Amino acid sequence: VQLQASGGGLVQTGGSLRLSCAVKVINFGATNMAWYRRGPRTQRGMVAHITSGLRLHYADSVKGRFTISRDNAKNTVLLQMNSLKPEDTTVYYCYMERGLRGYVYWGQGTLVTVSS
Repeated sequence: VQLQASGGGLVQTGGSLRLSCAVKVINFGATNMAWYRRGPRTQRGMVAHITSGLRLHYADSVKGRFTISRDNAKNTVLLQMNSLKPEDTTVYYCYMERGLRGYVYWGQGTLVTVSS
C-alpha cells in the first residue's frame, strides 16, 4: 500500500490549490479516504472525508471552500481548495482507511503556504 500526495505550494490569500493523492492499493473503491492537516500542536485534524459510498464530511473551517472528490478509475483522491486563507497554511496529509478492521494508512505530507 502506498499513498503519494502532491499539489502543495505557495499561494496568495484568496487563491486556489488542488491536492492530489495517488493510491496504490487493491480495490481502491472500497476504501474511505480523507485529508488531514497538521494543527498548531502537531496533532492532525480532519479536513475532508469521503467514504466508499461517496458520503462527504468537512471540517467547519473549510466548508464551502474545500471540495473532496475521488476517481476510482485512477485510484486518486483530490482536494480542491478555494478561497485560501493564511490560517490554512500547514502540512496536509492523505489518509486511507480500508478493510473490516479499519486499517489506517497515511501518505507523506504536502506543504500548503498561503501568504497574506
